[in-house]
Amino acid sequence: MSDDSPPSRDTPPAAHDGDAHDVRALLTKGDNEVFRRLVDSVRDYAIFMLSPEGYIASWNVGAERIKGYSADEVIGKHFSMFYTPEALAAGWPAEELRRARQHGHLEDEGWRVRKDGTHFWANAIISPLISDCGELLGFSKVTRDLTERREHENRLSDSERNLRLLVESVQDYAIFSLDVNGVISSWNLGAQRIKGYTAAEIIGQHFSVFYEPEAVACGWPAEELRRATALGRYEDEGWRVRKDGTRVWANVVITAIREPDGELLGFSKVTRDLTERRLHEQAVQDRENNLRLLVEGVRDHAMFLLDATGRISSWNEGAHKVLGYREDQVLGQDASLLYIPDERLSGQWKADFSSARHSGFLHVEGWRCRSDGTRVWAETSTTLLPDEHGNVRGFVQIVHDLTERRRVETLEGEGRRIGEFIAMLSHELRNPLAPMQHAVAILQRLTQTPDAARCVELMGRQVKHMSRLVDDLLDVSRITSGKIRLELLPLELGTLVHLASEATRSAMEKYEHRFTLDMPPRAIPIQGDATRLTQVVMNLLTNAAKYTPSHGDIHLILTNDGTTATLQLTDNGIGMSEALLRRAFEPFVQGERTLDRSDGGLGIGLTLVKSIVERHGGAVAVASAGLGRGTTFTVTLPLSTAPSAALPAATAAGLTSARKVLVVDDNRDAADSVAVLLRLSGHEVQVAYDGIDGLAAARRFTPDVVLLDIGLPGTDGLEVARQIKAIDSLAHARLIAMTGYGQDKDRQATTEAGFALH
Repeated sequence: MSDDSPPSRDTPPAAHDGDAHDVRALLTKGDNEVFRRLVDSVRDYAIFMLSPEGYIASWNVGAERIKGYSADEVIGKHFSMFYTPEALAAGWPAEELRRARQHGHLEDEGWRVRKDGTHFWANAIISPLISDCGELLGFSKVTRDLTERREHENRLSDSERNLRLLVESVQDYAIFSLDVNGVISSWNLGAQRIKGYTAAEIIGQHFSVFYEPEAVACGWPAEELRRATALGRYEDEGWRVRKDGTRVWANVVITAIREPDGELLGFSKVTRDLTERRLHEQAVQDRENNLRLLVEGVRDHAMFLLDATGRISSWNEGAHKVLGYREDQVLGQDASLLYIPDERLSGQWKADFSSARHSGFLHVEGWRCRSDGTRVWAETSTTLLPDEHGNVRGFVQIVHDLTERRRVETLEGEGRRIGEFIAMLSHELRNPLAPMQHAVAILQRLTQTPDAARCVELMGRQVKHMSRLVDDLLDVSRITSGKIRLELLPLELGTLVHLASEATRSAMEKYEHRFTLDMPPRAIPIQGDATRLTQVVMNLLTNAAKYTPSHGDIHLILTNDGTTATLQLTDNGIGMSEALLRRAFEPFVQGERTLDRSDGGLGIGLTLVKSIVERHGGAVAVASAGLGRGTTFTVTLPLSTAPSAALPAATAAGLTSARKVLVVDDNRDAADSVAVLLRLSGHEVQVAYDGIDGLAAARRFTPDVVLLDIGLPGTDGLEVARQIKAIDSLAHARLIAMTGYGQDKDRQATTEAGFALH
């Protein structure tokens, strides 16, 4: 519609017989048969005449084709019948006639209505018909159907808008345009982020403002434009200058923009900040390799646009690499193409786009389908693109290839399952070991012949060795899951080292080593877990004993420099190769042992040492001059300012005097053997083999101590403990968990159930 003043809300007068007679009379005035036939033969234009009041007086074939009415259906009716309700409400038909008469001519474009109710975009020209004496005879009206042109213009506008949205939303690239002289004429968000200028600050300036003075002095900006003009495209890398004066290493692509006839309109310029890559790859001189590495580094990202119905409307190179499709294979296709068959059939892709439409953003992980039928595990982000009225214009979708991460997670899951298996295996191995340990302890208290004593001693050593292997198995699970639990308390490191050395004296004597311990006279206070730090010292000493030939020299030195305690263990044993030194602290790595060394472990001792020391804020290192030339381990720990605590003396489950003890265990061998051992120690003992009998015995016997298995049939040990704690007469009883389950969650469960020891 025209921009003139608002039209009046005139209502067209109703048609009547007198008006129809006048209309027909109008046709006879100056009737020209040749002209009438010419007008009637035109099919691409609707050409008809109106009375001064707007009633239709003639109708050609083109009018019938475009508007759908025959001449008999419209002649004598008001031409407002072709207008939309909104135009009628605004009084636009009457206003058109008024303006045509006032200005002698009116041209307008807008929506009109056909007979079948459909709309078409019309170009209309209305001209008044004036007699020689100035009398208004009526109006001529010529209408052309421009719907197809209108739709083409809309499609072109949509394409341009999609391109603009894509360019403006990119933040990793500076994308802007230059005129033929190099003056900046557009500016995107990526350009503002990379170069520091806002659009208002930079548009209108010459692009040489980004170049270093040396480059400007030698005319390099102009040379870049010259090469882009000659070659059509020019790519360069070099230092550029930001607004704040800092430098950025930029990859620049300048492309000449031309009219179809070859006339140069200007240039597009795409700049990417490659400063970080440049700084990390200064030694790499081949620029082609750098570009290849850059492309490979972003090949797991795909970014493309979808229209409001979910059809793909753009496709980048990353999408080609991640999903395998070329641009010509996917443009116009539903995004369902990228979903696996099951999700296509179930309509999952429609559900995803519905969620993105309602929430504005959707982030999901799942399988996507490549062009060759293979699958890729992808992180997909779908962002809604609204138009200026809030309606859905389309979506931006970014697909990130996470197939490798998923593979790693799968491997980690398998690792967790292996850890759980190891924990279960440790439990099952401990069950038969417990009665064997008890039996050995019982036999050691009985009078024996010398041969029998030697056999008992042998069994004791082998059972102890088996117990240590089982403990190592469980430590494998703790190390791999990072769940080594520490109970940090003030400690005196010298006392701890002395006790650990005494505990390994038998190993030193077995190989007849000369062992020396050198400690400072003053106390060394630290904050640590006494059990775990003792394990560190014993592991190092045991390793030295095993890997040093008989009659060797082993020297342990403890020093204190005021801030750090240093423990240095040196031996003259078999030493380590360069390859072994690099892997010494990895799990399951061991040095070679001779055939007579049958008491080796699983190869996790040093791994455990490293983990425990680092959890205490310390460090451990190993050095060796080579094979056969000995090894030196150095452990450093930070000192503590808190007063150290005395190390607790070990007792048999806290039983230092005769007590009433109840043993509850479904493993009869374990229960009976520990009962015999306790009776030999002077305790009064009763035994039960399940939870129900255990509760009954506890009420009847009122024990001081209950040694309680956890994995009992029926009512488990945790429930038995809770029920015992609820009995007033047993409130004093001390509960001790006897179990092969030793993970952190197991210890937490027994503590919560009221056990004093695990």
